Amino acid sequence: MSLIVDLLLMLIDVTYSILCAVVRTFLHPRLKSIDGELCLITGAGGVLGRLFALEFAKEGAHLILWDCNTAANEQTAQLARKLGVEVRTYTVDLSKRQSIYETAGRVRAEVGDVSIMVNNAGVVAGQRLLECPDELLERTLLVNCHALFWMTKAFLPQMKARNHGHIVTIASALGLFTTAFVEDYCASKFGAVGFHESLAHELRAENHYGIKTTLVCPYIIDTGMFAGCEIRKEIQSLIPPLEPLYTAQQSMKAILGEQEMVCIPRIMYIPFIARALLPWEANIVTYRFMGGDKCMLPFIKNAEMKTLNGHMKSSNDAF
Repeated sequence: MSLIVDLLLMLIDVTYSILCAVVRTFLHPRLKSIDGELCLITGAGGVLGRLFALEFAKEGAHLILWDCNTAANEQTAQLARKLGVEVRTYTVDLSKRQSIYETAGRVRAEVGDVSIMVNNAGVVAGQRLLECPDELLERTLLVNCHALFWMTKAFLPQMKARNHGHIVTIASALGLFTTAFVEDYCASKFGAVGFHESLAHELRAENHYGIKTTLVCPYIIDTGMFAGCEIRKEIQSLIPPLEPLYTAQQSMKAILGEQEMVCIPRIMYIPFIARALLPWEANIVTYRFMGGDKCMLPFIKNAEMKTLNGHMKSSNDAF
């Protein structure tokens, strides 16, 4: 009897959740205030990270900006300070666990407890798997995935102590479905999505409902990270690369609306669902039709040319 009652309650909850999601799709949810909150953003020197910093500053949040590029990070800080918020910058190598832990200790001692953490930093090797140095492959996984574990271990205890906070993971559409020639990036972003979702379940299981989580999965963002990547021309006109500002603003709406997950644009939900429902061969046929199976080849060629010229392809912005 207890099983039947629990099943009915579950069905009611599922129906209610679906209705709420439908309502949120068509109506603007109430956005929470983050005025005075302490927000940490990784990859703040990159295009998307800088835009996030400015968006959070507009909402009155005080900023902790992390990046491996000191000069770019300071430029972001100068722009944010003009909006009247307090900003502190730290140079951090997210591929090194000890760098994260040591800098986190400095933040707690010098500024206080972080209440909003935006894991935005990301890199990609930009080389074919069999030709890519192991160090670059490892770096992608360390920055895009492993750093999430270390960041969370560094800052979640203080959030739990107050049952208050918000953890944001800027993942990627390539954390929901894959394409060829970027195995390191896809693996790291699938790992990021899995980590984020498991953490969200853990917080609810422990009744830490005051700590919110938001997973952001954007399509290609026009930051230069995947320069040259293109799908079938007829379809690309319908799904062009995302403008960075639009991506940041849509992400902010989801964060302030305490939305658990958002795909940008919404059409990205379709391949995500199709991947789960369609047979493998059916997905391959669809990918080939859209040009998704070889869309990264121009990007790889561009990255190889930059490597030959002495530049390593990396960024702090997500696909």
